[in-house]
Amino acid sequence: MKKKRTAILFGGCSSEYEVSLQSAYGVICHVDRKKYEMVWIGLHRSSGQWFWYQGNPDRIAQDTWCREEFCTPVYVPTDKSVQGFCYQKDGHQCVLSVDMVLPVLHGKNGEDGTVQGTLELAGIPVVGCSMLSSALCMDKELAHRVAAEAGVQVPSSVLVRKPYEALQVWKDGEALGYPLFVKPVRAGSSFGITMVRSEEELIPALELAFSHDSRVIMEEQITGREVGCAVAGTSRLLVGEADEIELSEGFFDYEEKYTLKTSQIHVPARVDAGTANRIKKTAQILYHALGCSGFARVDMFLTDNGTIYFNEINTIPGFTAHSRFPNMMKAAGYSFEEIVSRILEGEK
Repeated sequence: MKKKRTAILFGGCSSEYEVSLQSAYGVICHVDRKKYEMVWIGLHRSSGQWFWYQGNPDRIAQDTWCREEFCTPVYVPTDKSVQGFCYQKDGHQCVLSVDMVLPVLHGKNGEDGTVQGTLELAGIPVVGCSMLSSALCMDKELAHRVAAEAGVQVPSSVLVRKPYEALQVWKDGEALGYPLFVKPVRAGSSFGITMVRSEEELIPALELAFSHDSRVIMEEQITGREVGCAVAGTSRLLVGEADEIELSEGFFDYEEKYTLKTSQIHVPARVDAGTANRIKKTAQILYHALGCSGFARVDMFLTDNGTIYFNEINTIPGFTAHSRFPNMMKAAGYSFEEIVSRILEGEK
């Protein structure tokens, strides 16, 4: 059987660049090499230049991959018949053909639909969520609207744009109640998010969020537990066990996500079977409503009275050995290798 040449995209102009390297390395280490021939395409951290990386994959995890001797600049062509990446060699244009591309990019310029759209225009099959679904899930305000339309509870929120009036946002904050959260509408891994406990903290929190995006939301705090569910597939879904984040203080910010200094992740979640099934069912409803495909992690809140609220969907969740997505699938009986194969194979 001919191996499918699969390009793994990693890096990118994102504050989550380092996480992308670790996730990509996690995928690379668990791909079935009998079925797939791997090609590694790295996106430079600052310039955004795309490179065909031909060195040892360990250098990706160590962030020493971007060296001239290992990298050939490539670009995505506008001709759909190419189905691959173009590069120059000895004054001639050459083609690195691929059967599909798996973006393992987190945050802006990777998880927001920009890369997916570029590849879709070039006629290159993309593994995972489409451009539209990626962009929609990245936009917290629009995603919440769709979730509410699908019948899932969402936190109350207020959208803020510049220029804003301090008196009005203070009034809105009072209506939402303290503590509340201030979030950039489009940002990943909790960048720019602040838990605001008083009126005095509100304006600085807004300005921080505006440094990450041109739109910001003020959102009520949902008292309860953060839970999540890993989902893979398109129409026929593979669902992992629900997990639960136990926080000792604050919220699950970027540092906590990758250090777990004061928090723990329980998988399966510490809930009864009926509640676990409701979490899984709600995750599937949200996955379909937001047009997800391939794989995604659905994050929700579970209140003390059992109400489930939508939080967000990560269309390219972490893929390290310690990441939530593979561990939720592992708890459901699927190995890391099986999940990667399922994602790459798609539905038959």
